[in-house]
Amino acid sequence: MGYQVEIDKQSGFCSGVIRAIQCAEEALDERKTVYSLGAIVHNNEELHRLESKGLRVITREDMSDLSTGSTVLIRAHGEPPLTYSMARSNNIALLECTCPVVLQLQKKILKEYDRIKPMDGQILIFGKKGHAEVVGLLGQVSGDAIVIETLKDIDQVRFSGGPVSLFSQTTKNPGEYKKTADKLRILMVEKGIDPGLLKIFNTICAQVDGRQEALTRFAAGKSLILFVAGRESSNGKVLYRTCKEANPRSYSIENPNDIDPQWFKPGDSVGICGATSTPYWLMEQVAEKVRNM
Repeated sequence: MGYQVEIDKQSGFCSGVIRAIQCAEEALDERKTVYSLGAIVHNNEELHRLESKGLRVITREDMSDLSTGSTVLIRAHGEPPLTYSMARSNNIALLECTCPVVLQLQKKILKEYDRIKPMDGQILIFGKKGHAEVVGLLGQVSGDAIVIETLKDIDQVRFSGGPVSLFSQTTKNPGEYKKTADKLRILMVEKGIDPGLLKIFNTICAQVDGRQEALTRFAAGKSLILFVAGRESSNGKVLYRTCKEANPRSYSIENPNDIDPQWFKPGDSVGICGATSTPYWLMEQVAEKVRNM
């Protein structure tokens, strides 16, 4: 049964992930064993490919067991300062692959913290608790910041009366970030705190922001959407929701084996798209399977 199949040209790895994977492959091509501090990308299929080349995923705790001169890759998500001091103490060579957008955000948070802390200010981070990028951001201020994951978390904020500065994890949904900022303002007014003390930083990656609108158009223009992403991808969860809102017949899969033929109707136009951590070759495999169904 023939289906019209199109892969979204704007889906797939963002520049930060492309940079980190190229960095890893160059080191692996020199026959080095490269240790990645956490999964270099939240996609099991791409991880398996890199592991077959010699990439080994480790935790921060594993660093103290590595031999002198070992090579550890700092992935696009970034790391807290503690990781760098551990590497120096253990004579470990670091491959610095932090996304430039994340690096810039880390510097902004530290600079703003130094500015407002003397005024009894607070740093708020809109992001996923425990996410690698958020852990790295918290590390810039020695954990002295509040992470807001949902609108309900705002109710837990205890305003000190000083400045309040809000930042976002780079891969979050822009609409949800705006709702968070709006609710913060309302809460401050309710508590008799000048909302002018709230400063909002636009720190969502422009590539991620741009994909929201483009993906909405792409998903709405197809009768069925297959969204390809790893289960652990925060960006994948955000973009899949975007697809689902634009097209209720959107299905999230990790690989071609997850496809259920019962999802399809005769004459369907099928759109295939993915997260910033989804390799293009994997979306092509999905497209090939659909074409051969």
